[in-house]
Amino acid sequence: MIITFTDSAVRKLAPYLEEDAIKLKFLHDTEGCGCVVSGVPALQLVVEPSQHDSEGEGRPLPFLYERRHEVFYEPSMRIDYDAARDTFSLKSDNQIYTTSMRFMTAP
Repeated sequence: MIITFTDSAVRKLAPYLEEDAIKLKFLHDTEGCGCVVSGVPALQLVVEPSQHDSEGEGRPLPFLYERRHEVFYEPSMRIDYDAARDTFSLKSDNQIYTTSMRFMTAP
């Protein structure tokens, strides 16, 4: 999985990632969805990777993700940040996954 982070997304995320122990995870969030197919993309800060986490190819930010959720996403995507709306978006060349991606900051 490849995720390119725009300059605005990097500016927003970088302060959270200054501490080496904090990692960024691209999450397929199924909390309260009832089914893994109904999950939504999210970003989460974590201290330690879980046993299921793999490293994705982040440009320029490294990130973790669970390979079992790859099926729900395209191999190459972009994460942007809209400062006016204070929200992240996830897009690919073929579709917009979300324009209001959740960002969970408490590791």
